Amino acid sequence: MVVTIDIQHVYKYPLELVAHTHFTKYPTEKEKFVKRIDVIEEKTDSDGINYRKSIAICENVIPKILRKIGVLNEKAILLEEESWFNVRRKQLHLKSRNLTWCKYANLWEKSVFRSHDENPAWTIFEQHGSIDVHGIGPFGRVIEMFAESFLHSGVKRSISIMEDSLDERYKDFLIQQS
Repeated sequence: MVVTIDIQHVYKYPLELVAHTHFTKYPTEKEKFVKRIDVIEEKTDSDGINYRKSIAICENVIPKILRKIGVLNEKAILLEEESWFNVRRKQLHLKSRNLTWCKYANLWEKSVFRSHDENPAWTIFEQHGSIDVHGIGPFGRVIEMFAESFLHSGVKRSISIMEDSLDERYKDFLIQQS
């Protein structure tokens, strides 16, 4: 079985601030599972599109009872994120996937931040993702159910962290723009 998630959220802030906040929101005390983000590649192409590849090093959130399955007993979970920020078109595209357990599970997300059509001072966030666990036998469904619950709560935490950070940074952003 494949677990999917679809999210749409409107940030009442400009895309430039939302994009910057996305890239700098972790690590934070508000999200204990993300330990650090390592940027491993960054470049701007001839069209002005800023590309970034990073690795998130996260705490292993699998319950200890399930970690008795040897393959799940990893110290950390590694996630890769690639991003393409087109400043001219006011769009930020993201692709994320798991690096840990890729023989047994595929987790991926595609996200877009873009200026709101009716209010360009706002940003629309859309995300689609899925988790597919395979090769672990009957425990695969148990892990998918855990992952589904964790994924949904993680999305809520991420949006909350973004909103809090945007609130904190907005005044400084306005000062820099003037």
